[in-house]
Amino acid sequence: MYRKLLPVILLALVFGAGATLPQPVHAQASPRAYAPEDLWTLGSNDQSRVISQEYREQSNGRQIPNDQLRFYLDQVRLSRWTFSKVKQDIAKSLGHSGGGWQPPPPAGSIRCESNDGRSRTCNTPWQGHSRLLKQLSSARCTQGSSWFSSPGRVTVSNGCRAEFGPGAGGGGSDATTVQCESKDGRYRTCGSGLYGRIELQRQLSEQRCILDSNYGLRGGSVWVDRGCRGVFLVHRRGNPPGGGDYSVTCSSDKGRYTTCAWDARRGMPRLVQQLSHDACRSGYSWGYSDRTGLWVNHGCRARFGTR
Repeated sequence: MYRKLLPVILLALVFGAGATLPQPVHAQASPRAYAPEDLWTLGSNDQSRVISQEYREQSNGRQIPNDQLRFYLDQVRLSRWTFSKVKQDIAKSLGHSGGGWQPPPPAGSIRCESNDGRSRTCNTPWQGHSRLLKQLSSARCTQGSSWFSSPGRVTVSNGCRAEFGPGAGGGGSDATTVQCESKDGRYRTCGSGLYGRIELQRQLSEQRCILDSNYGLRGGSVWVDRGCRGVFLVHRRGNPPGGGDYSVTCSSDKGRYTTCAWDARRGMPRLVQQLSHDACRSGYSWGYSDRTGLWVNHGCRARFGTR
């Protein structure tokens, strides 16, 4: 009896196994984008591939815009965005509900981006200075530190990516904010094309910032020295007035060498009035050069003016 039933049992097993055989390859669904959560462990080409594929899947076959892809690659590299974070942000952008990526800037503004921390200068359609409208990068955009404005141009560096628009006001007088820091007590200059009157807006260091002692304006730039760190406001003026109304008082305290800001557009300074008991002698206890500016030494304290 068992011998008669054996062929029937074997035939049933064969048909049962056939029901679970895999379908042909062309019948299988296309695989979804896969990537590890820590996208930064992949190469840039692989990062671009999986992000682009994820965007196609969520958008029914559309291609991701180049600037949006570049934004996600920056976030992975600089902010360690995970794959889940990227997918969530793509969903938000496609649903018009925000997201980290921003569409192209509106009319009347430009986008300037420091990629890989490199400095970049962008021409502006307006002739005057620029102001920051919206920061797009995780790296902080600070005027005078990671972005600078000059007439008709804006320069970004240190990873700053932002939208800029025309500076407020277009008349003869405006002000520019510059952050400048003397780190490890070293001399440093910040910004360019800055002329006029400088004012300490906010001190950032424990070391006191004193005008013409450890900060000032020189050669169109803010300079700081000996530990002064601060945010400065430069009140811009037109061309410097002529005549002898411009003067700078410079002091060698305790006989120490000291530099003081001198507007290079005024030409060479001259000793107008000695204010110290110690003699002020050109080339010995005071002098001027393009590299150092106005300097005093050996106890000289005096007022210097134009020729």
